[in-house]
Amino acid sequence: MRLALDDVTRRIGDEVHIHPTDLALEPGLNVLLGPTTAGKTSLMRLMAGLDRPTTGRVLEDGVDVTGRAVRTRSVAMVYQQFINYPSFTVYENIASPLRLAGFDADTIDAKVRGTAGTLRIDGLLDRLPAQLSGGQQQRCAIARALVKQADLLLLDEPLVNLDYKLREELRAELRAIFAARDAVVVYATTEPLEALIMGGNVVVLDEGRVLQSGPTVEVYRRPASMRVAQVFSDPPMNLLSGRIDDGRVRLGRDVGFDATGHLAELAAGDYTFGVRAAHLSLARNNGHEVAVPAAVELAEISGSETFVHAEHDDTRLVVQEEGVHLHDMGRTIELFLDPARLFAFAADTGGLAAAPTPPGG
Repeated sequence: MRLALDDVTRRIGDEVHIHPTDLALEPGLNVLLGPTTAGKTSLMRLMAGLDRPTTGRVLEDGVDVTGRAVRTRSVAMVYQQFINYPSFTVYENIASPLRLAGFDADTIDAKVRGTAGTLRIDGLLDRLPAQLSGGQQQRCAIARALVKQADLLLLDEPLVNLDYKLREELRAELRAIFAARDAVVVYATTEPLEALIMGGNVVVLDEGRVLQSGPTVEVYRRPASMRVAQVFSDPPMNLLSGRIDDGRVRLGRDVGFDATGHLAELAAGDYTFGVRAAHLSLARNNGHEVAVPAAVELAEISGSETFVHAEHDDTRLVVQEEGVHLHDMGRTIELFLDPARLFAFAADTGGLAAAPTPPGG
């Protein structure tokens, strides 16, 4: 099955939730990536038939299903909350869509046990949801969606309420499950790293607009605009105003270097240069880095990483360091950037002008 949105919009009163959108989704994994309120859930509800677009059409294999009731379509959905029937056992929760579809008892039993085994909850079939951990409850909800063998499977941030270890486990399992299914799978997330881990194709959303779509790694490496680059970076990509003159790149008032590599092809003029936090450092890694003077504003420790927030020439920058480090606020430091890692965006439109050569992005 192929799903297409044809000039779809969604408005509620004076609020525009989805701006005019054309989108074609092929069988396989399709990740919706965007911040909260980007429109991911609104778009999925339109795909599922839970909401009707204000204008436009939803097509399945070229057939208009815009007005068709969701119960008549081959759709399954998993939400971020652990939604299970509290009075049903795990077995009956998974079996419920099969019973509604009229399958016989033997077929139901085989499908339930097979799906439960895939998600490693086959030893929990006699328990009630209240007797399960959060991860087990979400596995049950996912199993109930998978057992339908629907042509369209929608997962709305399904792992957001789980702890880090459980999320890692389920991501790996889900990737293998999705790869074995001939269905259009749509997976929503706010996290760039999760989008990269899941792979497939990505649709980058912001404020109800599709900014860019395509193979996930390709979009990550070549974001079409500054906004795509910021959405597809965590923390958001660092942006510095600059200019190219006489074969030299100038950043702010006091940083300059030769325009080499992918930057050498750019015409003279104003640009906004971008670099991801993981591609800045507080020490030289090779002989190509350029020093950027800055003052420490905050050192934020997150697990085994430290995010150093600093200011250069009235521009705030974030450096992602491996390990736990302490930095005194207000201290003057040097940040090091490799020009080979820089993105360049047109200063007037924000469109991509040059991108690092893979794997530099």
